[in-house]
Amino acid sequence: MGLFRRVFGDGAPDGFTGELERDETVIAYAPVQTGGHLVATSLGLWVPGESPRRIGWHLISKVKWEGALRVVEAVEASTEGAVVLLEDLPAQRFALDDPRRVLRAISQRVEGSIRVRERVESPGVWILQRKIPGRDGVVWQARGDAGVDLADVRSAVAVFSERLAR
Repeated sequence: MGLFRRVFGDGAPDGFTGELERDETVIAYAPVQTGGHLVATSLGLWVPGESPRRIGWHLISKVKWEGALRVVEAVEASTEGAVVLLEDLPAQRFALDDPRRVLRAISQRVEGSIRVRERVESPGVWILQRKIPGRDGVVWQARGDAGVDLADVRSAVAVFSERLAR
């Protein structure tokens, strides 16, 4: 641990038990009404639970305030050429007393991770080029709209993936 962190701490809220990476910096945090904290860092969003865990910015599909903070996390389901196919997990909701600072930090980081955005209207697929926090380079990702089957996403991405290979 660096001298700065030993003297001044890591910026995380009191009681936060997540293990921050050496170069990971806390940007914002908010207490969750049911316990724990949402902690936005340079590498991702820490969510509370039995043991807090970090979701990388490149794996957050949606964030929205609906009386509670709604976060949709994606998992890497498979690949099609150079494109990683994502599937959304069920939305997680976090009741916060004051979401402003953490919501702004999350939105900026998620949007900031996106370098290129393309839409395939039929069947309803987003293809994104995203920066992965803490790593060099970018990754291509594809995510279908709600209800779009992974096989249909794969078909839509196949043409795009061929273009990338040229």
